[in-house]
Amino acid sequence: MDEEFRRVCMEAVRRALDEDLQSSGDITSRALIPAGARGRGRIISREGGVVAGLPLASMVFRLLDPKVSFQSQVNDGDHVPAGREIAVVEGLTVTILEGERTALNFLQRLSGIATLTARFVAAAAPFGTTILDTRKTTPGLRSLEKYAVRAGGGKNHRFGLYDAVLIKDNHIAAVGGVGRAVEAARAAAEESATIEVEVQRLADVEEAIQAGADVVMLDNLSAASVAEAVGIARGRVNLEASGGIDLENVATYAATGVDLISVGAITHSARALDIALDLEPMRGQEV
Repeated sequence: MDEEFRRVCMEAVRRALDEDLQSSGDITSRALIPAGARGRGRIISREGGVVAGLPLASMVFRLLDPKVSFQSQVNDGDHVPAGREIAVVEGLTVTILEGERTALNFLQRLSGIATLTARFVAAAAPFGTTILDTRKTTPGLRSLEKYAVRAGGGKNHRFGLYDAVLIKDNHIAAVGGVGRAVEAARAAAEESATIEVEVQRLADVEEAIQAGADVVMLDNLSAASVAEAVGIARGRVNLEASGGIDLENVATYAATGVDLISVGAITHSARALDIALDLEPMRGQEV
């Protein structure tokens, strides 16, 4: 984990803890649990999937109490079966209970994204097609969710509007044509910049290539039309299929020979993986 990503994770964890605890902390646990009671929390994946978010879960408990012990039993990116223990946290019982929901929220959300991504990657793998994410992420959590995509074996598309040129339908409408938009972007961008343009008609594929596009996104085209576009491009540019692609048809799209498939659903519609924390009072610490 590089320093910038670690900083982003820490900020997200602090915000989440503040949202849950405010200045009062867990008033239920503090009312019921003796101050010095210690416990062990076993974090279990109740269903099979790909784990992501363990470093954030560790941060949750360590921010609450640096003396807490958090031991990961697997690594982010590992496929685990139902019932697998993925981490153990030991420390003050109140601390474990205060951090439980926040840690699980990160683990469940990110593991859900990693798991869904892995299913798309597995379906496309026989054809050598790369699965990409999109910017359809939870506001404020993009870096974390894109991390989860990588844990699931996918690749990241651009992180934001600032780091890559992607000409979409509204840009084309504003400028007045695919070729004109690509030429304008090429003239304004740095020489090494990758220029990607979205097209919604096969007739625009050749125009985009002739204008100097590096990547052509085939938006909401059928698999048959994508196969035609592959024939038109003949390897001169990378082709990306996007829109309306799900687990039922992703292999059909990959079989066309398209280079890339971007799927917004892997971040905006991933179901949380069922992960729980089972608390065990330490011997002599039963309440």
